[in-house]
Amino acid sequence: MEFECPECGSENVEVIKERGREVTLKCLDCGNVWILTLPKLVKIPLIVSKHERSFKVEAELPEDEEIKIGDIVEIENDEVRITGIELEENKRVNKAKVSEVKTLWGESLRYPKVIGVSIYLPKGITQSFKVQVDRNEEFVVGEVLEVGGYTFKVEKIKTERKMLTHGKAKADKIVRLMGHQIRARASRKLKIYRGYESVEG
Repeated sequence: MEFECPECGSENVEVIKERGREVTLKCLDCGNVWILTLPKLVKIPLIVSKHERSFKVEAELPEDEEIKIGDIVEIENDEVRITGIELEENKRVNKAKVSEVKTLWGESLRYPKVIGVSIYLPKGITQSFKVQVDRNEEFVVGEVLEVGGYTFKVEKIKTERKMLTHGKAKADKIVRLMGHQIRARASRKLKIYRGYESVEG
């Protein structure tokens, strides 16, 4: 847990005493000493999806804080972006107080992103692929890519929120790339997603 000195704003802080949820802290830069009561943590079931596989873990979260869709929760060896919040009686909401939450759903951020690719061929045929990419990789409308032996120009990028016909987006937010097959040299080749097992390997 990161602490910040209320006097000088330094994060060079050490814990000098702990009693239950009460900690005594000292700033190593300005010498300020203060006491902090840590929030009560509650364990909430979290369903983490890694594409077609899901795993149930427990997330420890501060009871009196609010959680909303899109928040990043840290669990052991992973970071998870919250995609669903369920209260009692299977009620789904976009945000809630942690103490009211029954179950959380989320997507692993330590796992490659899988996005769809639609390549438009002559005679109205569409060739579709699923590809796995690094979450931080950027895609730009107009760039030429290759997948499965097909070269195509990206004409549209469908993100979680909108359809882009110009500009760029990070893979983390992309749902699908679309474009027509062309004869040209591709700037990069995309890796076809072969299922959960191949990613783990």
